[in-house]
Amino acid sequence: MADDAVSIGATTFAFFTRNPRGGNARELDADDIAAFLATLREHDFGPLVAHAPYTYNLCSAKPETVGFARRAMREDLARLEALPGNYYNFHPGSHVKQGADEGVRLICDGLNEVLEPGQRTCVLLETMAGKGTEVGRSFEELARIIDGVGHDELLGVCLDTCHVWDAGYDVAGALDGVLDEFDRVIGLDRLRALHLNDSKNPRGSHKDRHERIGQGQIGLDAFAAVVRCPRLAGLPMVLETPQDGLDGWAHEIALLRGLAAGEGTA
Repeated sequence: MADDAVSIGATTFAFFTRNPRGGNARELDADDIAAFLATLREHDFGPLVAHAPYTYNLCSAKPETVGFARRAMREDLARLEALPGNYYNFHPGSHVKQGADEGVRLICDGLNEVLEPGQRTCVLLETMAGKGTEVGRSFEELARIIDGVGHDELLGVCLDTCHVWDAGYDVAGALDGVLDEFDRVIGLDRLRALHLNDSKNPRGSHKDRHERIGQGQIGLDAFAAVVRCPRLAGLPMVLETPQDGLDGWAHEIALLRGLAAGEGTA
């Protein structure tokens, strides 16, 4: 993973802790971990953003699904102690018609069970588009989860530009206003990472369809504003755009670095 990231000019990246569709994780390899960490140091990487599998649902109506999510998250966090100081991002879950209040309660219960005082990985709640019965479609829902967790010092937020756009937040036309609202409801100190994705759909569509940077409804000017924003400086920014291979992400990384340096767009 680290070698691929170096090859495309990245200084951070996301990786799945296990197969993104779930299942057991492979055994840790101490030599591989040591080589990985050496590569990160050599190339001055920032924090990484590990991603939990999509199948985790802490607020499922099925007890066995909730139980699996809690067990696997606990395992993931224990394994990530081998890579201290990074982030563990997850989709809060879908309440599957139990109602948002019950969804928030179950997510809080799960996090209260798996978070351990002194752990060296910060867990990030991802902003969601509001598709179906997703929890986390608004800053208020994320704030309620944070407020319901005992060790909230271990929690942060990953803001996905496509998701918040599809949820109705105008990151294209009013980025500062969106960040003001985030600060008022959650607190900007909780914002630890971003997923940079354009969207195939208009704002407020609640559909969650990612597009390449500058080729969707959000547009290139908006991403120029994001990478130049002093309030977001220093945060890891991860691409989840649809590509055919590493070359596409290499192009977008170069594009975003150019925008950050003041090249192109209004």
